[in-house]
Amino acid sequence: MKLIERINSPQDLKELKLSQLKLLAEEIRKLIIEVVAKNGGHLAPNLGVVELTLALHYVFNSPEDKIIWDVGHQCYTHKIITGRREAFNTLRTFGGIAGFPKRAESPHDVLDTGHSSTSISAGLGMAVGRHLKGKTNKVICVIGDGSITAGMAFEALNNAGYLKEDLLVILNDNEMSISPNVGALSAFVSKKMTGNLARFIRKEMEKILPRFPGGENFLHILKKGEDLFKMAVTPGALFTALNFEYIGPVDGHNLEALIEILKNLKEMKGPILFHVVTKKGKGYPPAEADPETFHGIGPFEISTGKPIKKKEAPPSYTEVFGETIVRLAEREPRIIAITAAMKTGTGLKKFAEKFPERFFDVGICEQHAVTFAAGLALEGFIPVCAIYSTFLQRAYDQIIHDVALNNAKVIFAIDRAGLVGEDGPTHHGAFDLSYLRCVPNMIISAPKDENELQHLLYSALAYDNPCAIRYPRGEGVGVPLDKEFKYIPVGKGEILKDGKEAVIFAIGSMVHKALKAADELEKKGLSVAVINVRFLKPLDEELILNFAEKTKRVLVVEENSIYGGLNSAISELLLKKGLFVKYDNLGLPDKFVEHGDLKNLYQKYSLTEKAIFDKIVHLLEEK
Repeated sequence: MKLIERINSPQDLKELKLSQLKLLAEEIRKLIIEVVAKNGGHLAPNLGVVELTLALHYVFNSPEDKIIWDVGHQCYTHKIITGRREAFNTLRTFGGIAGFPKRAESPHDVLDTGHSSTSISAGLGMAVGRHLKGKTNKVICVIGDGSITAGMAFEALNNAGYLKEDLLVILNDNEMSISPNVGALSAFVSKKMTGNLARFIRKEMEKILPRFPGGENFLHILKKGEDLFKMAVTPGALFTALNFEYIGPVDGHNLEALIEILKNLKEMKGPILFHVVTKKGKGYPPAEADPETFHGIGPFEISTGKPIKKKEAPPSYTEVFGETIVRLAEREPRIIAITAAMKTGTGLKKFAEKFPERFFDVGICEQHAVTFAAGLALEGFIPVCAIYSTFLQRAYDQIIHDVALNNAKVIFAIDRAGLVGEDGPTHHGAFDLSYLRCVPNMIISAPKDENELQHLLYSALAYDNPCAIRYPRGEGVGVPLDKEFKYIPVGKGEILKDGKEAVIFAIGSMVHKALKAADELEKKGLSVAVINVRFLKPLDEELILNFAEKTKRVLVVEENSIYGGLNSAISELLLKKGLFVKYDNLGLPDKFVEHGDLKNLYQKYSLTEKAIFDKIVHLLEEK
């Protein structure tokens, strides 16, 4: 019987010896590799925190002690040892367990997460709540070195240091290089300085010295000396300045050291930052060699690490964006590309290689990225800010206050708009049409296919206002790409199919589905028009009103929330003009859509050709 088969809760973990924990770590790695190779997922981050996760659950008592995983894309080991081992093969599948922490799944998941840099703020809130309720449980926040660069994390660190609440922040550092000698010395210092004797001596000195003349000053000198010693052998000066007790750096794969130090930290009070150094992709050579590719990956061959290729497919929207922005930058020297730690994900890798002086990766700092872009625009450059739809939400105030208010000409390339599949509700781009539409000065567009994407990017260079171009995840429709760019006038829609009995107003990813539905309706003898709205703002009001008045039956389809987007825009226009029609819409519901493959999600939420077909038939049947 494998050790992993005996682990159904953290309590089972506590029955194991250290030697067994090491074997368990290898079994867990093997399971994670097997499941991610089949389902896709975040491989490298999870392989890097196996020992850290085991040590945390070995020492602390989840769920009474609360463990918060920042971003949450490193929670696979946590899920396996908290009662979800048997369901782990359903990871990220429709109806299966999520790839991120999910409170509905388990009491051990204390915060639904998917965006970075939120753990310390949430953890501090839980720590204060614990204090107000008179409880003594521990709160532990595990945050990566990339996530801690964000402003929100530093705001929380600053507040935690001021409040001096009992909070343990674990910095999972998988990028910083630390020499073996320094690492060993640091681990030794960390063990000794967190041990019972050291804590006892420190407390007694704090009690006794103030009673003597000059004792307060002497105590202050001793504390400064201790801080200076720690700073000499560790990189913890910043956290010490924020009133955190800094411990580390320590090898995050050394179970013995992790467990001993965590046991010591469990007895300490106040804000503590424990710095552990891990290796992304640990234990799987392809992931160790290329952690960026294996950070988030689709199905792959375990023996080689190579992705399992689909049949010949059209280029993705991301690839077309990446190629187009390079072509445009060759013509226009004012173009600058900006991303927030997503160079590869947003398709900007080629741009970064060709124009390194015009490319800026600002880290996981979307707010800064947007205001930085505004500053560049006000200096006469044309910044292209490439950010996923769900992550752009984090910079909403900056879009309004710094870009739109100044009418700064920033082009927002909004990738992953609409449903994204297996990453689930934290990553679906369900709201961008809604949250951008109410912003003054903003042009909002969505291409019907990859060819129109390149033309909209080209056209945006000539627009006078900030412009958002949203496009979906995954491969394009498969249309040919024009060799020459074409200018698309701002706010102009497109008649794709004329019709007399009903009209479908569609935008972005839903346009070609609407066309196919209309072709099927035509075979049934029904004449249905299809309009590629193309611009949510400004709307092509004349085109929309003409077809609404002509057909008197209107269907609006969009891959966005039904509230605030195209449905709202067109219904408001019809009401404003006093034009009454038979009306229906298709879009994403007023709920957070679960994870799963896109085929199942589109089917469930009626974003299919058949659903469009059925809606039109129903409209035509109504008197």
